[in-house]
Amino acid sequence: MKRLAAFLLLALSASAAEPIVGKWHLDRQEVNGKKTDAEALVLQVTPSGDQLAFAFSLPVNNIYFVSMSYTLRLDGSDADVKNSQGQTIGTIKMTRAGTSQYKLTIRGPNRPASDGTLTVSPDGKTLTSVSANVTQSFSRY
Repeated sequence: MKRLAAFLLLALSASAAEPIVGKWHLDRQEVNGKKTDAEALVLQVTPSGDQLAFAFSLPVNNIYFVSMSYTLRLDGSDADVKNSQGQTIGTIKMTRAGTSQYKLTIRGPNRPASDGTLTVSPDGKTLTSVSANVTQSFSRY
């Protein structure tokens, strides 16, 4: 009986995992429909209790330093966006829009709000970010 309960608990927690959780590498970026050179960027999304933690990292001498991060709930509530020094530089809110798509709004001082979507491909290998005039494609690794 204990084994069955443990198995069911494991199965439920596995099915509750968000498709976006994982480590993603930026492969391609388009601005206004034109491919642009993009810096090496890694997005790490990890569960943190009932929230998701997002950390964007850039390499410096082959060491990745977090340049921006936030931890949020997928209920549309505001969360602080922080820079590499831990200073709040804006807010973000995100909601689930289906099983593998997320809608977000990010705001910062002296700039208009920006809406976007994050979509995980059906095979779970690609993450596409679309906002205003920028489209980014990440691969899982």
